[in-house]
Amino acid sequence: MTWLFLPILIVAALAAYVGARGLAHRRQRGVRAHSRPGQFGAWALIWTAVPALVVLIGAAVLTPAIEGNLIMAGAPEAVGELEPLRRGAFFADARAVGAGQPATQIWPAPYAELLPVEGERVAGIGRLLDLGGVVLAALAALLGALFVFSRIRPDMRARNRVEGWIVGLLFASSAVAVLTTVGIIASLVFDSLRFFASVPITEFLFGTQWSPQTAIRADQVGSTGAFGALPLFAGTFLIMLIAMTVAAPVGLFAAIYLSEYAGPVFRATVKPVLEVLAGVPTVVYGFFAALTVGPAFREFFNGLGALLVGGPLDGIGQYLMLVQNQMALVAGAVMGIMLIPFVSSLSDDIINAVPQSLRDGSYAMGATKSETVKRVLLPAALPGVAGAMLLAMSRAIGETMIVTMAAGLAANLTLNPLDTVTTVTVQIVTLLTGDQEFNSPKTLAAFGLGLTLFLVTLVLNVIAQRIVHTYRQQYD
Repeated sequence: MTWLFLPILIVAALAAYVGARGLAHRRQRGVRAHSRPGQFGAWALIWTAVPALVVLIGAAVLTPAIEGNLIMAGAPEAVGELEPLRRGAFFADARAVGAGQPATQIWPAPYAELLPVEGERVAGIGRLLDLGGVVLAALAALLGALFVFSRIRPDMRARNRVEGWIVGLLFASSAVAVLTTVGIIASLVFDSLRFFASVPITEFLFGTQWSPQTAIRADQVGSTGAFGALPLFAGTFLIMLIAMTVAAPVGLFAAIYLSEYAGPVFRATVKPVLEVLAGVPTVVYGFFAALTVGPAFREFFNGLGALLVGGPLDGIGQYLMLVQNQMALVAGAVMGIMLIPFVSSLSDDIINAVPQSLRDGSYAMGATKSETVKRVLLPAALPGVAGAMLLAMSRAIGETMIVTMAAGLAANLTLNPLDTVTTVTVQIVTLLTGDQEFNSPKTLAAFGLGLTLFLVTLVLNVIAQRIVHTYRQQYD
């Protein structure tokens, strides 16, 4: 019923807009008015729609509690004597029966006989509350419209009132964004403190063993778990470093070529094709890494190892022949390919934003195009390029699917790109997959990892802002 009322409310708000606009136009004839008729109409629309929406939202929030109290107040004695979980299951089935759906379980007597009766009663209570909410919303809309129509006169500052509502809406939107961020941080901090109450922070940050699989019984192997996250940090850093080694030079050089050397036709053709890579789902990159790049790298290193076996580098050859598909190098290389559009597109826009006067001055001094790029454009565009690199680094740090499919899940403390590693984000997903209890160190470890990842990203943002601020003062 509530959803059926929304179209009616929209029509009523539009009618209030048209009516208030017409009334204001008639009352302003021959008189110098402060606001336009359309602004009076917008004011009427706001006062018609907003009170009704507030009532509907309040009814949606309060109705479940009121409905539960009314259902319990009129419940039969036999139902009231049930345990809370069974009583809740009975009323859930009563709601289903009242809505014309079958019950989810078979109830013995006398509950089987009471179920249809309670279903009708519960459905009636729901309809009554829905009708009450709609009536109150309609009454609020009517009172709001009457309030506006009674205040319409030529000297009324309707424009200021409408702008005040708009400012309030913008402030509310900003507040939602800020409060959402504060809520996320508060959730991370709260659950991280619960985790660090069980696991010392020094063990978490500097421990070299990661095995959060705690046992159910104390006598089982691994019952205490190991929460040293250093292997996760090393794996994240290693894969991010490999990805940026691929993405940073390729993306930056592509941006320089497209901005300074390519012709208009070539640029208009190649840049959209390059940016298509940004729309490819990461799972597709994961398949590409697992099915194409991984086997190709394995065959290359195995073949190289076969050539070295029996020679002075026999040990290295034996190791290379044991290289498998999953390794940090595969994940980092494919992730670097994924990041190229971010770096190239943003860097290209930043380089194009450098004032043409800087180029003209460089050419007037006799500099070549390459010297202009190296000594003028890149220093001037450095803040934007640093931002592009930071965005790519943040994307690399937060990537999960490619690492899962191409690098494995083994938490190895190594900087060898040919070994299997895992990252912080992969372990967060692993810890929170399935039915988990949020009171065990195993599950709470995900929040500790999330808080650490957040702080690292915050530090990177602060460093990038300092770089931008320093060079912006120099070139503005």
